[in-house]
Amino acid sequence: MDNKSNFRRGSVELLILYLLSHKDYYGYEISQTIKEQTHSVLNIPVGSLYPALYKLIDAGYITDYKKQVGKRSIRVYYHIEESGLNRLNILIADYNSTVNAVQQVLNYIPEYGDETSV
Repeated sequence: MDNKSNFRRGSVELLILYLLSHKDYYGYEISQTIKEQTHSVLNIPVGSLYPALYKLIDAGYITDYKKQVGKRSIRVYYHIEESGLNRLNILIADYNSTVNAVQQVLNYIPEYGDETSV
C-alpha cells in the first residue's frame, strides 16, 4: 500500500492557488513557502510541483512570466487568473465541507447496544 496520503497529494492545487492569490511566486519559492508554513509536514519536491503548475496553466487558472533577477538569472513567476480565483473558492468550500464531514465521523461515539449492521 502507498504510504503517501491522498489528503496531502490532493491539496497541492489548493495550496498553490491559495499562495498565488496573495502574490506572484516562482516555483522553488512556492515549494519552500509550503514547507516552511507547515513546519516541514508538507514537503512538495520541485519535481512534483512543476507538473502541478503546468496543469494549472493548461487549465487557464494561472499564467507564467519570466523576470530577470540579477545580471544573468531569469526566474519564471506564476500569477493567478480570475478563473484560478474561482477555482480556489470551489476548492476551499470543498475542503471545508470535507473536513467538517470527517470531523463529524471522528467525533461520533456509538452508544452501547447500537446494533447497526454494515
